[in-house]
Amino acid sequence: MRISRLIPIVLLGLLAGSVVAQAPAKRPMTFDDMMHMRRLGGTDVSADGKWLLYSATDVDLAKNTKTSRLWVQAIGGGEPIALAGGAAGDDGARFSPDGKQILYVSGQDGAAAVWVADFDGKTGAASGNHRVVFYPGQAYAGVTAQQGRLNLDPDSPIWSPDGKQILFAAAVYPDCPAITPESAAGDKCNADRDAAKAESKVKARIFDHLLYRHWNAFTGDKRSHLFLADVAAGTVRDLTPNDPRDVPPFSLGGGLAYAFAPDGKELAFTENLDEEPAISTNADIFTLDLTSVAAKPVQVSTAKGGDFNPAYSPDGKWLAWRSQERAGYESDKFRLLVYDREKKTIKDLLPKFDNWVDEFVWGPDSKSLLFVSGEKGEEPLFRADLNGKLTKVSSQGEFSDLHPLSGEQGVIANRMSVDMPSEVYRITWSSSSETASFPVTVPGEPGIISAKIEATSVSQMSGITSLNVAEWMQLDLPKMESFWFEAADKTKVQGFLIRPPGFDTAKKYPVKFLIHGGPQGAWGDSWSYRWNAELFAANGYVVVMVNPRGSTGYGQAFVDGVNGDWGGKPYSDLMLGLDYAEKSYPFIDKTRECALGASYGGYMANWVLGHTDRFRCIVTHDGMYNPEGAYGETEELWFNEWEFKGKPWEYYGKPDSENPFRKWSPALYAKNFKTPTLVVHGQLDYRLDVAQGYDLFTTLQRLKVPSRMLYFPDEGHWVLKPQNSQLWWKTVNDWVDEWTKGSGASGVSGARPKAQ
Repeated sequence: MRISRLIPIVLLGLLAGSVVAQAPAKRPMTFDDMMHMRRLGGTDVSADGKWLLYSATDVDLAKNTKTSRLWVQAIGGGEPIALAGGAAGDDGARFSPDGKQILYVSGQDGAAAVWVADFDGKTGAASGNHRVVFYPGQAYAGVTAQQGRLNLDPDSPIWSPDGKQILFAAAVYPDCPAITPESAAGDKCNADRDAAKAESKVKARIFDHLLYRHWNAFTGDKRSHLFLADVAAGTVRDLTPNDPRDVPPFSLGGGLAYAFAPDGKELAFTENLDEEPAISTNADIFTLDLTSVAAKPVQVSTAKGGDFNPAYSPDGKWLAWRSQERAGYESDKFRLLVYDREKKTIKDLLPKFDNWVDEFVWGPDSKSLLFVSGEKGEEPLFRADLNGKLTKVSSQGEFSDLHPLSGEQGVIANRMSVDMPSEVYRITWSSSSETASFPVTVPGEPGIISAKIEATSVSQMSGITSLNVAEWMQLDLPKMESFWFEAADKTKVQGFLIRPPGFDTAKKYPVKFLIHGGPQGAWGDSWSYRWNAELFAANGYVVVMVNPRGSTGYGQAFVDGVNGDWGGKPYSDLMLGLDYAEKSYPFIDKTRECALGASYGGYMANWVLGHTDRFRCIVTHDGMYNPEGAYGETEELWFNEWEFKGKPWEYYGKPDSENPFRKWSPALYAKNFKTPTLVVHGQLDYRLDVAQGYDLFTTLQRLKVPSRMLYFPDEGHWVLKPQNSQLWWKTVNDWVDEWTKGSGASGVSGARPKAQ
């Protein structure tokens, strides 16, 4: 059946701001262009649906800084208004439930704190900015309000439903007395411990537990706790006192880890109670009765895997969250579960939906939920009612940060695409009576699914913000093309291609072959400020990207296809995908190709290094080189134990073919290394320790393979500082240019063994 087509949303996005009357001739994007682009942060919408509140980050390359600021903008049209009384670095802003106040996190007077400003819903003006959390001046003898500020660094504050309280997370020493309105002892203990640590000349650490460091920092002795602040009194109470675990636990998934019930009498939050968090993904959902100080948390989730992002329905009857079934597997399918608070029963709302629910919100009527889910290189917007009826609302790009509109079928959401950074859109729709089989559940067989999805006609998608329209209109940003090919086992696999700016059909172009990380991740129609596909293409390259086994958006079986098979089907998928692109796009010069990858992509680049000489060069960033060594150097042990099916010593005495840590080790194929390789690694990368990069570079140098190492002493798994990023792009592009366009372009054999 015919499916209604989407209107051209990019053109609608340009309506948000003034459009240049005569656009200049477009040119390729540069690194400086990307740094000049403003980066959209968190958003919020006033209860009456009239105002948008958001943060935008500006990069100053010369000062090597990123600075966020808060803005208010009328959704119906108008110029953004800087939040009066705010300061550089402010973030985390939210409207109060009645729309008369705005809370935000600011360090404008020297230390981070929660601030509140009065808001005029008629003009968009803010005033009366004041810090929320103080000890009352009369409560403790000799302590003034200014002196008595709590020693807390608040994170992700939210309003209570009545606007009288604010909930936030902050790190404290769990063995200190609890912070309460009745006593200053807890705060004094925390302040004294921090001061003693700062003043000590001894910086040694003693560990007696795992997860002693995480991602890019040592965990230390503090733990995240939940705090409830009384806005009028300025007092604070620790809701998880003396808890030795992080509440909420660390998560890269985004979204809030706690929520108020609509009546304000209950709180839902996430915590992992397992004894050893380094090997556990089993975060659970707990509720806490806020009407009693003596109340204890009650566990409501039952899954053995992770449970995240609790959210109450507006009518208070339901509590929903994202859930995974399998313990120890951080990339299991994220299901959407709904808990009946009266009956205390849980149901999977979409048992036949085979992709991940990445973010969700309740509809205003409490009868439906909106969510986004990765699907074949996009992140479409879906709607599901409480009976499990599923509607695909909108696609084309990647949607996030959803805010439903009251009184109509609509939502305010962020949207980005591979050729345009995030902007905020207003999306409304009308239901269609047509149904269609969208390809979302059976990997490799487009057009076949196990559940019908109602098609939806988008009646309007209009832009609200225009953070980068003027910059964007100057740039030649080629559209991304999709292609499908057949894997060795007949599974259908998707790839993408971007042509260089100013493309000439008569020319042959070198290739940058990008390999994504994860491994449970995906390339697609989304913008990046780190691995930006458009910027990779900008200096005269065809960019080819393939989503091999392990990629998300093609069903969970496709995701699971990488488990225990890191160098198997994923490698074959990648090589066959590149073969297909070479045959299908005659402008590709297959004698001038470079493979680039980071994280798992870095691992795969290392694996490629030992298994084919088809590439002129390789760039491997923060990649695993020796899985046995990486096991003892990493922190999230659940990842390695799942992906490599156990612990290294469990395989000792067995042949390498039966030992995943050695079977899939790039280090064991060093004798085959020939391709010129750039190794990139950060000292603060604790997911894949810098020793992995050193080990590979030393091996390459001793083998006399042309090689170079770019080392960042002040970066972790990602290169985030502006000038470091500038150096990264220059070094990577220079390396690729040297071996595909420069003196090294004809210096490698270019032998092309078949994919294994």
